Amino acid sequence: MDFMRKRAVFIFIISLILLFQGCKKKDGDSNDYNQGDKNIDITGVPEVSIIPDEPTPTAAAQESLEGKVRSKITGLWVAEEVGNKRPYAIQFNNYKSVSNQWGIGQADILYEALVEGGITRLLAIGENFTGNKIGSIRSSRHYFVSIADEYDAIYVHYGKTKYAKAKIQETKIDNLDGETGIGSTVFYRDKSLKAPNNAFTSLEGILAGIKSKKYDTEYDDGYEAHFTFYQEDTDLASDKIANKVTIDFSGYNTPYFIYNTEDRSYYRFQFGAPHIDSNTKEQLNFKNIIIQFVKEWDIDKNGYQTMDLEDASGEGYYISNGKMVSITWKKKEKSRWMRYYDENGQELSINPGKTFIALFPNNRTNKVKIENE
Repeated sequence: MDFMRKRAVFIFIISLILLFQGCKKKDGDSNDYNQGDKNIDITGVPEVSIIPDEPTPTAAAQESLEGKVRSKITGLWVAEEVGNKRPYAIQFNNYKSVSNQWGIGQADILYEALVEGGITRLLAIGENFTGNKIGSIRSSRHYFVSIADEYDAIYVHYGKTKYAKAKIQETKIDNLDGETGIGSTVFYRDKSLKAPNNAFTSLEGILAGIKSKKYDTEYDDGYEAHFTFYQEDTDLASDKIANKVTIDFSGYNTPYFIYNTEDRSYYRFQFGAPHIDSNTKEQLNFKNIIIQFVKEWDIDKNGYQTMDLEDASGEGYYISNGKMVSITWKKKEKSRWMRYYDENGQELSINPGKTFIALFPNNRTNKVKIENE
C-alpha cells in the first residue's frame, strides 16, 4: 500500500515538471531562438533600465490647479479668467517728481528705456491691474508700441510722438490714448500735481475704454508667448555672481538692483532710494532681470530716440537667483516674434515670476555693472 502511494506521488511530481516545461516553451520565443540563444554575443549591448512612471499628482494637488492656467507672462499658475485675458501695457512716467508711481508694483513685466534728455520711461505689462489710481501716465514712443505689440497687449498711454503715431497705425495695436475722444472716459487729472505729469487711469476707466472701443479681451487665436519658463525655481549654471546690478542710463537716473537671498528676488532702487509703489508703499522687486542691448540713436534734432527693433538681433544678459548668463535675442516685428537664447543657442528658459527688462544702448555696455556685493 505504501509502495502504491509513493509511486502515485512520484508520478504526480513528474507530471507537474513536464507541464511546467511545456508552459515555459509556449510562453517563450520560437524553438529556433531558444536553441541558439546560448551562442548570441551580447557584448556592447546596453543594459535596459526600467524607468518608473511619474507619480500621479495627489487629489489635493489636482484640485488646487482646477480652473487655473500658466500665465504667458509670469509662468505662474493663475485663474483661467486672468491667464487667458490680454494684458495691459501701461506707459508710466518716470520723472523724479513722480518716480514712486501709483500701481506700478502690479506690473508682471516692467520695461525701461531712454527717451529724450537722458530720462527713462517705463512700460508696465500686467494681466491683473486693479485700483482707482494708476499712473502717472505719459505719452508713447514708437519702440514701446513695438514692445506692447509683442504681448498682444492693450496699450494705455496719454499722447504720442509722430513716430509713435506711425507705429500704432502700422501695427494696428489696440490702444487707449488720452488725447483722443475717449480720453475723459479712461483718464483723469490729479490736480495736486502739475501737468503733464498728473494724468492717471483706473481699472474702471480702462474697462470703459475697452468697451467703448469694442476691443477683444482674450488673446488672439494662435498667439504664442515669447518666454519659456522653468517648471520650478531653478539656479543658473554659471560662476558669474550677480548680487548688485547697476544700469547707468544717464546722469539723470542710474537705477540699480540688490539681490535678497531670503526671497531670492532683486529689489529696485532709483534716484538714490528704494523704488516704491505709492499705492502699497512696497518696494518693486523682480525674480528675473533681462538686459537687452540694442542699437540706439537720436532720430531727430529734438533728441527723440529710436532703436533697431523691427527685424533685429543682439546680445544681452539674463540674471536670476544671484547669477548671470550671457544671452542673445532675435525679433521679427510683423509676426510679433521675439525670442531670447542661451549661450548654447537654445531658447532661453527663465524662472517663473516677475521680470524687469532694460533696453540699453549696445555702444555703452560698460555702463552696465554686475557686482558681487
